[in-house]
Amino acid sequence: MSATGENVTENNGLLTEGGAGHGGPVMTAHRAGLVGCRGCGRVWPEAETICQRCGNTLVLPDRRGLGAVWAWLAAGLIFYIPANLFPMLKTSTLGGLHGSSEATILGGVVELIHYNSYGVAAVVFIASIVVPISKFIAIIWLARVAGRPATVRDAHRRLHVYEVVEFIGRWSMIDVFVVAILSALVQLGFVASIHPGPAAVSFALSVAFTMLSAQSFDPRLIWRGLPLRSSKE
Repeated sequence: MSATGENVTENNGLLTEGGAGHGGPVMTAHRAGLVGCRGCGRVWPEAETICQRCGNTLVLPDRRGLGAVWAWLAAGLIFYIPANLFPMLKTSTLGGLHGSSEATILGGVVELIHYNSYGVAAVVFIASIVVPISKFIAIIWLARVAGRPATVRDAHRRLHVYEVVEFIGRWSMIDVFVVAILSALVQLGFVASIHPGPAAVSFALSVAFTMLSAQSFDPRLIWRGLPLRSSKE
């Protein structure tokens, strides 16, 4: 059984993937009259309402649940705009007498390149620009194709995209962590100080809402689009 609890390979020795009798290319919990628990992955008869292993409520996959995915994603997109327009860091030296500067995410990347810090610039650019935009695109694509007709190969491709989104979610806060560390360490009173800008809060909220959007997506919908029967040549 996969992590989604929907692609069933074994259930007490009774069901096997591709086994005879289910009439489809892949044995799924839905075809077997089972429902997968989103908490622990255990499958139970559809008549059950509570998972006896972890105590979670058993809910059948439903495309109407994608409304939460779209709502959280829209919130993430809204906050991602000011996260790139407003400054991420505010730096002042000699109490502001020597001047102060503000840097947006892209401005910080350009400044790092100017100082030949190409490695750090690449990390910031990938973590702050490439990864968030890729997550937005991936979640939008998953929400659009979830539950729609698909081949077995398409279903596995969708599952791999979902797993990548889940994996990279933990690295999305790298910019916020850098700002927090710099703000805590570089506080030299009158000499120099670094403070987080308004973009730091917007970026953190954007990442949080995007993670909630990914968590709201029901991966069991990936397997609902498989054909009812294997195609015959």
